[in-house]
Formats: sequence, structure tokens, C-alpha cells
Amino acid sequence: MQAAVADLALPDGPVLALIEDGTGSGKTEAALILAHRMIQCGKGRGLYFALPTMATSDAMFARVGPALTALYATAPTLTLAHGRSALSETYRDIAAERARSEDAPGPTEWLMDSRRRALLAAVGVGTIDQALLAVLKTRHAPLRLYGLSSKILIVDEVHEVGEPYMAELLATLLRAHRENGGSAILLTATLPRAQRDMLLAAWGDDLPVAAPYPALTIAGRAPEPVPAMPDLRGPVRVERLATSDAAVEHLVQAVADGAACAWVRNAVDDAIAAVEALRARGVPATLLHARFALCDRMEIQSRALACFGKTGEGRRGQVLVATQVIESSLDLDFDVMLSDLAPMASLIQRAGRLWRHMDLRPAQTRPVPHPVLQVLSPDPSEVKTALWLREVLDRGAWTYPVDQQWRTARALFEAGAIDAPHGLRGLIEAVDGTAAPPVPTVLEQAELERLGDGLARQNMARQNRADLDKDYRSGGADADDRSFPTRLGMDQRTLCLARWEQGQLMPWARVPGRSAAELWSLSEVSANAARFRGLELPDQETPEIAAIKADWPEWRQAETVLCPVDVEGVICAGLRYTEKAGLVIVSPEERG
Repeated sequence: MQAAVADLALPDGPVLALIEDGTGSGKTEAALILAHRMIQCGKGRGLYFALPTMATSDAMFARVGPALTALYATAPTLTLAHGRSALSETYRDIAAERARSEDAPGPTEWLMDSRRRALLAAVGVGTIDQALLAVLKTRHAPLRLYGLSSKILIVDEVHEVGEPYMAELLATLLRAHRENGGSAILLTATLPRAQRDMLLAAWGDDLPVAAPYPALTIAGRAPEPVPAMPDLRGPVRVERLATSDAAVEHLVQAVADGAACAWVRNAVDDAIAAVEALRARGVPATLLHARFALCDRMEIQSRALACFGKTGEGRRGQVLVATQVIESSLDLDFDVMLSDLAPMASLIQRAGRLWRHMDLRPAQTRPVPHPVLQVLSPDPSEVKTALWLREVLDRGAWTYPVDQQWRTARALFEAGAIDAPHGLRGLIEAVDGTAAPPVPTVLEQAELERLGDGLARQNMARQNRADLDKDYRSGGADADDRSFPTRLGMDQRTLCLARWEQGQLMPWARVPGRSAAELWSLSEVSANAARFRGLELPDQETPEIAAIKADWPEWRQAETVLCPVDVEGVICAGLRYTEKAGLVIVSPEERG
């Protein structure tokens, strides 16, 4: 793919390129090569890398910085654009180096002062949300559009923007970017054809055609097949596990064999339960999910990379139990992997962390003979009720649409393997394509509800986006960013954790060199707001809590609950927090 983009003949005017290749195949480097050529041709003066999450943005930021000296004759301004960029150690270090010497890539103080200004830097790395705000009816949308207009927009993991609301906004952004003279590169390993055609159509290419895989597509041209790099690990076998007890037994044996193991669970509560079950069997399991305070999550991620990363050490006989947070944000390598049943694209991404770095850990050095993805799932050939998935999974049964889950199980277990890269297109289309099989009768209502919800989300995006065919006053709005979200989902409640020290409330985070404001930000944790119903959260009017929140901005005072944690980890009845388990929410049924 890198050779293909280096030799590609670029058309005149704005260009949209779509790079489709397997996980770990070097798509980021291919994008940098292509973006460099686009800049040389006058199609832009800078870059903006848009990623699905803050974690993936942080990881990309660390990768992109060192490459800039090869792209630019003089050091460009460089920013990290997301809501918690100020808490990134890498960003702080680069900013400090830039302050000492303008010969180093990095941000100016003026650019760091606002996320909106961040898009004015020559090179930016951040979440897709910062770019999508450019086409919503928000106050500073024109500033964002202006900042992006001079850049090659690189959207990584574009399949993760496939939810109907975000997909519609991305299509609008691509249209706006082209009309402003900008060019774009989209990267993906698992893009369904319907989403592929939608994005190309938004750019003005309305002639969808069948595409090979891997493929390099320039809007307006037929896709070009690209020879695939050989997958040194070979096909990944897929086997079904029928019960969580069987999953625990499998991991106990794998640990005894000295394997580095992962179990990816769909729900935080299920991940916590899995770790407790493993620890009860004497297995040294580490837990990683999104319900840790930010400081603890960063520390756990750092330890996971040190153990299971590309150059990790001490991985023998270790287990990481995690949620979806490891699908694309962390470069991890496991000998053995278990996963709850998830949509096909997610399972392919998860399998990309199995036997990942074959150059460093060839097959003969692995403690197991073959790469196998064990999937915890009910039998797709025996679907008797709409609660089919609940027979095996607990809370994780509600994380993804059940009709897509069933199609994934049927296609994956029939195939018996994930054969990357050539077999990926067929697996994706077996779930999301026009030839996907009908679901069992008992799941038809769930499918209709999913489709209806998707249309409603798409319609909401059309209402919230700026009307590009009208002038600014008619087609936009003067609204705050929070009035027009970049994502639709369940309402989240943010807790800010505190601990008692010598009779005073102090931030939960203990990170040297951080200001008080940063420590309070590092102490935050969020969860679905509905999970807190019926809980008596700490009274925010008590003198100790009110005194701390008095210095916070009004919006943060209103949206954040300051929660003291006692020495036993208790916040209130039904809610506790520990560094090993994270935020544990006891259901009303369990509380009695």
C-alpha cells in the first residue's frame, strides 16, 4: 500500500483517497506518504489526523510527531485537539520543547489556549469530533472550517464513524472540505460497502462499484487492487465457547502454559466479574475499562503496554481483561485471545491484537501452536427467543444490536477463521451487506427497531448540521458546542473523585508536577447516567464540597458530582471505587 500511494498519479483539484487494508498493515505510514505528496502538489499546507477517541488520538500524536521533520523543511506548529489534551504527558513535553526552541515541532501558547484554535496549527492530531463541529450549527464552526480548509484531512478508523448520526455529519464534512478546496484521506480495515459508497457519494463520486481488498480508491476512479503483504501468522481460527465458566477454564490452562492472554468483554460489569473469577482461581489478571478515574486508567494502560506491547516484557502467564478500549487505541500483542461476541468489525479489530508482532515473536517462540480467537457466544443455529444472546452474555448482551450479533456469529462460525486480508470483505458484507441473510423470526422486531433508530439518528444529524447551500446566518447558528453534539448516545454522568487527607478533601489523582486543576480533571470518571438512579450521591452543598467547586466553571459545577471516597472505597450505598476494579455500581436488584 505504501508503494502504491508513492506511485499514484494524482488528479488536479481536491482529492479524496480511500485506503482499505488489514489491521497492522502500515496504513498510517501510507497516509503520511500520500499526504506529503498532496502537499507538494499544492493540495494543502498542513495535516489534521482525525481519530475516533481521545486514546487513539494520544497514541497517534506520539507516532506523528517524530515524522514531521521528514515532511517539513522547518518545524511546523503541532497541536493535540481533544477535551483532555492538556493532561497528555507527551503533549506537555512537546509544548515545553517548543517553548525552548522554535526548531522543534509543537504548539504555541496561543494555540494551546483553545481547542477551536488548535485546528489553526499546521499539523493537528485529535478526535473526529473536533472536525465534525465544523459542520454543526455552532458558534465557531466557520473558524474550524477555515482551519481545516488548508489541510489534508486524514480520518483514521473511518469505519468507527459508521453510526448513522456521525456518518451523516462526516459526509457533510467531506462535502464542505471539498468545496473549500481541501483534500482528504480515509483509512479503514473493515468498512462496509454501504458506508463506503455513502462517503464517496458525499465527495461527488456517485458511481459505486465492487471493490477488491486491499484497495486504493481515488474518488472518481475505479478502485485499484493492491497486493497484500503476507500475513505471517496465517489465518486466525475461530472457535466458540458456550459459557463464561468455559472461558475461565480456558484462560487458567493458557496461563499455566505461559501464554500472554486477553479477554475482551462488551460490558464493564462483565469485565469486573471475569477478573474476580480469574483471581479466585489464582490467575494474575489485570482489568482495564472506561470506568476508571483518568489517572488510574492512564497508569493501567501504561502497565499494559509495558507488559503486552510491541516490546513488552514479563508477559508470560499474564492476563488482561478489558472492554472495547483496546480494540484500536493500544498496540498490544497476545498469544491467546477470548472475546465476547461482538459485531464483525469489532471482532476483526480485536483479532488484530492476536499474534500481532510476528517479527519480534515468531510462531516457534509462542507457547501455543496457532492463533485462535475464542468467541463466547450462544449457538446461532438455535435461536428460540429474542433474548438469545442473554443465554450466554450478561450485560454485554445489550451492548450491540442483537440482529447484527446473530449475523456475525453465523458468518464467523461458518467460516471458521478470519483470513486477513483477502477474506475480510466477505466477512464484513455477510453482516452489513445487501446479501446478508434474514434474521430468525424472533429477532425481526429488534432489527426493525435498529433500522428505525438509525433513520431517526440520520434525520437528527440533518437537522443539526449547517446548511451548506445557505449563507452563514441562514444556514448556521450561534449555539454553544454542547447544544449540538457530535455523537448521540446515552447520557453520561461525570463524577470527580476525592479522598480525605488530614481532614481535607484532596483530588483522587496523585500525579507529581500537576496543578490542582489538572489533578481534579485526572480524578474524573464517567458512566451511564441511568445507572445512578436511586443512588444517594454525596450532597454537593456540604461546606467541604461547595468550597472546592466554587472555583470551577459554572458548566462544570452543574455537570460534575464531587464524590469523596472513604478508605473502604465506598462513595454511597450501592457505589464504590477502587484502583483495582474502578467504579463499581451495584444494581437495585443486588441492593435489595
